[in-house]
Amino acid sequence: MMDEQPVVPVSFDAQGEDPEWVHEPDCETCGHCDRDVVIEQAELEAFVAGVLERYGVSRHEGEIVARVLVASDLRGIPSHGVARLQRYLTGIERGFIVPGAQVEIWEPLPAIAVLDARNGIGQVAAEQAMDLALHKAREQGVGVVTVRRSNHYGIAGYYAMKALEHGMIGVSMTNAAPLVVPTFGRDVLLGTNPIAFAAPARNHPGFVLDMATSVVPRGKLEVYDRDDRQMPVGWSLDEEGFDCQNPKQVLRNMAERLGGGILPLGGRGETFSGHKGYGLAFMVDILCGVLSGAGFGRGVNDLKRPVPPGEVAGPDVGHFFLALDIQRFLPLAEFEQRLAAYIADIQGSQLARGEERILVHGQKEFERAACHAEHGIPLARNVADKLVSIAQECGHPPPVSRT
Repeated sequence: MMDEQPVVPVSFDAQGEDPEWVHEPDCETCGHCDRDVVIEQAELEAFVAGVLERYGVSRHEGEIVARVLVASDLRGIPSHGVARLQRYLTGIERGFIVPGAQVEIWEPLPAIAVLDARNGIGQVAAEQAMDLALHKAREQGVGVVTVRRSNHYGIAGYYAMKALEHGMIGVSMTNAAPLVVPTFGRDVLLGTNPIAFAAPARNHPGFVLDMATSVVPRGKLEVYDRDDRQMPVGWSLDEEGFDCQNPKQVLRNMAERLGGGILPLGGRGETFSGHKGYGLAFMVDILCGVLSGAGFGRGVNDLKRPVPPGEVAGPDVGHFFLALDIQRFLPLAEFEQRLAAYIADIQGSQLARGEERILVHGQKEFERAACHAEHGIPLARNVADKLVSIAQECGHPPPVSRT
């Protein structure tokens, strides 16, 4: 086993107290780690679905949400995993997430569809939309589906990866509440607006690019805040437009629109191409918000906007999905062989000094998923404690840990 001693100093308290230390589980040893709560995948999925059922969510919809959330933790992305469960429960209680909402579908052309999620659960609407895009791609060669009036849908990669089992290329994007400052600005006007792209490759689980168009997603700041850790310089700005390492301060400023926020991919200004991340975020919002008829920019997650009597203002999140049938271009086996050859060429190339291997996108997450599927999913102690609190509040048994 590798050394499991905590190595991350996290206190930025100005009172001069001794630093607190937080353990970061190493994926090679997390199945044996005694500093984190480890829960089996099936147990965690059953718990999430069961809790949602206590809040009026059908078993079918709850299982979809559970799969998406746990898939994030399974792949080593805790920022979008079960730590977000309380967010959905709060949305249901406040009425802007509507379990069982009847999605409306408009199909102007055989290869195109527009879905109105009617404030339904984001994961449910997104899975329906991606499945529809795949069906259209099988019939037409390409399927493009947009979604409006939706909610947060979890990790973008989950939906793009659904194309892999069909031998297709998948694309998934979503806009989000404004948390990102434009290049040379300090007001939050764009979401972290992720892009996910998945393509099958022979002898590989698949090429899976799943990235925010910001330096980091909001969830990463929340992880640092939960663990009381300083952020690296270059992630975000304070209300005056200066670099800020305090996640609590940045999260508060974004929530209260006091100025400052997360930087676009590339960072501040143009020197390290921050304007390119800004442009990618803008592009995602054009496809997910402007094109779909959903909210965009400041209009996403504006719960204070006026609505007709008797209605509740929803986040009006927009999604964009694309599925491409590879066999309409060339035989699937040939595509997979060609992509596998490209991956082999990249991974067989010379390493930079001190490096051990060259990864391709998705590889690290597939390896983590395999490890966690065997040894259980490690949850930070504070996340596990929150799940226990949720269980007590709704009268559901807490998840059973392996440790």
